[in-house]
Amino acid sequence: MLGLKKKTDPAWVRVAESDIEELLTDHAWCEQKAANNAISLITQNPGYPDLVSDLLIIAQEEMAHFALVHDIIKARNYALGRDRKDEYVGELLKFLKKDGNRKTAFVDRLLFAALIEARSCERFKVLSENIRDKELAGFYFRLTSSEANHYKVFLGYARKYGEGPAVEKRWLEWLDYEGGVIPAFGKRPAIHG
Repeated sequence: MLGLKKKTDPAWVRVAESDIEELLTDHAWCEQKAANNAISLITQNPGYPDLVSDLLIIAQEEMAHFALVHDIIKARNYALGRDRKDEYVGELLKFLKKDGNRKTAFVDRLLFAALIEARSCERFKVLSENIRDKELAGFYFRLTSSEANHYKVFLGYARKYGEGPAVEKRWLEWLDYEGGVIPAFGKRPAIHG
């Protein structure tokens, strides 16, 4: 369903388990950034009422996820560390179209968001199936469907507001690019790391 070219090696979960506090802090900030991304898309594209309504829901869900992760951090007597730079997202940003018209950039930004949600969904699924911590396994299992829905929303709007064949071509380019980038990641206790 997600179309990702490369699957996460389940061995990444052992890396993630090596520092659960770091994993949870990174995850919390990923949720906050996802909420900010939804709000930014609303701010830059207020002329699409259906998009605005759906992205408001996503922003609220992402902040609710941030709160859930923060609750786990507190319950385990961990500390929410400072925001982490997401190098994976940084690599994807390099592929974002910076030329062309406003509509093309808008659609490309939706595809970018869809791809990040797809990879997050896939990582949550891998965590839910392989992490030894049963509480976190259940937590990540519950988040998987939400991330899948966010992926569908972003991709759906890209297809709705983009030019049919051009959107599909660009989506395949995104998937190929991400497939080339992702093997460099999976070496840190971070959702995309």
